[in-house]
Amino acid sequence: MDADSHAALTALAGECRATLFMVIQAGLAALLSRLGAGDDIPLGSPIAGRTDDALDDLVGFFVNTLVLRADLSGNPTFRQLLERIRTTDLAAYAHQDIPFERLVEILNPERSTARNPLFQVMFAINNTAEPDLELPGLTVRIDPVPTKAARFDLTFGLTERTAPDGSPDGIEGHVEYSTDLFDASTVAAMAERLVAFLREAAADPDRPIEQIDVLGPQEHRLLDHDWQGPRREVLVRPIPDLVERHAARAPEAPAVLFEGSTLSYGELNAQANRLARLLTARGVGPEHLVAVAIPRSPELIVALLAVLKAGAAYLPIDPKYPAGRITYMLQDARPALILANHHTHLPQTDIPRLNLDDPHTTEELSNHPDHNLTDTERPTPLTPQHPAYVIYTSGSTGRPKGVAVTHASAANIAAAAEDEIGQTTADSRVLQFASPSFDGAFWEIFVTLMNGAAIVMAPADRLLPGPSLAEVVAEHGVTHMALPPSALAVMPDDALPPGTVVFVVGEACPPDLVDRLSRTCRLLNAYGPTEATVCATVSEPLSGA
Repeated sequence: MDADSHAALTALAGECRATLFMVIQAGLAALLSRLGAGDDIPLGSPIAGRTDDALDDLVGFFVNTLVLRADLSGNPTFRQLLERIRTTDLAAYAHQDIPFERLVEILNPERSTARNPLFQVMFAINNTAEPDLELPGLTVRIDPVPTKAARFDLTFGLTERTAPDGSPDGIEGHVEYSTDLFDASTVAAMAERLVAFLREAAADPDRPIEQIDVLGPQEHRLLDHDWQGPRREVLVRPIPDLVERHAARAPEAPAVLFEGSTLSYGELNAQANRLARLLTARGVGPEHLVAVAIPRSPELIVALLAVLKAGAAYLPIDPKYPAGRITYMLQDARPALILANHHTHLPQTDIPRLNLDDPHTTEELSNHPDHNLTDTERPTPLTPQHPAYVIYTSGSTGRPKGVAVTHASAANIAAAAEDEIGQTTADSRVLQFASPSFDGAFWEIFVTLMNGAAIVMAPADRLLPGPSLAEVVAEHGVTHMALPPSALAVMPDDALPPGTVVFVVGEACPPDLVDRLSRTCRLLNAYGPTEATVCATVSEPLSGA
């Protein structure tokens, strides 16, 4: 880092009654957070341990290790973050005589030989002048001896340079890293990001840290130009609009196939319109949430579409899920209403429940018209930015988390499916295999309906991978499906007709399975977190050895 940047950081430290160490610690903690390390960044730092002037000339090793935590929650400005770090560091310095080993003993974290117990990144600044060593008759120099073994995942060791007049003259240093975890190019890029981040922070310390750029010019060029494929204009409309255009264009076309019965687009649209009006009559509309706990059946599709037509977002509840998980989802999401059937068993809750097979409900539905709803019938107009559905993920902390996905995102994935998958004709048949509470079910149901294809449904016991599922595939002429490799592995060799589009999802796909299936099927590997609307990446068709 050049002298001007060094001087700017030193000046910022003076303004904030902090030290250069604290300023660079703030930059490093903010950078690690922006790179995905979270909002609580603990850094280890060595400290001299000579808290009494009487110890200055005493020979011996007094160095201790402090753990300095940085709180980055709430997207603070760099100045605010520096103030937090200053407060934390001063408190730590006041207790620097407590041995690091004692701290570990008190906190008793889960131990592993693979990592330090309280921090994985070490940060140190050497701001003391090199000693002038002279011995009679000898030439003496300081010669660092590398250990060739990383003591921590990352160690940032910096040294201040000063001009003869004592003014800042630049900062230099090194990054030691574990080669089990990082490539040299990754660490070099991280060091470059740190320098750039600190320069921007010093130039405008009152900017929120999330607005400080961490990408270099080459990365911007890759993102903005080199990695951009051809742009496609997407019809961004609420999901019901995209389904209704197919109902208007081909009302007799099959929308849902289930155990020998067929629900056409016209029938599906009309039934969903009646139910949507029943929901709006109960005050349901945009920004509301409706839980849907109906077993696999055409009624499930009608209910989901009706919720969307009313403008609300649906929360799919698989009745086969454990009672504890269902209770948590309902308590956490607090939907306005639960749509279910009489025989659907759910844990006790105070949320209103509407059984669609109740005679009173059936009579009320018959009194509502079946033409498409307009925004004048909804409590507020429905826009593509409104939530369409909420899926509870497994949760990286062990506690499920609800993720809301908008209509606009759904329109994008439908357009991608139309372009890349060939799921665009009334002859296409898409297997509905995933649990309704899994986001993959949205792709199977609504990406299919938004593209005018037909959903193939079956009771859960007929979807067991093997001969039973193969029978469903053959019976309905399934053309598209998404299955985990473990399910595909137990399917009979002739279960999938030639040309079937098969997405392998959820697990690593063994090479021998790729080799077997890719000979006759269009095999694609799909991946995506719920937050990315089901699917973030899809491979080119896979081929065997």
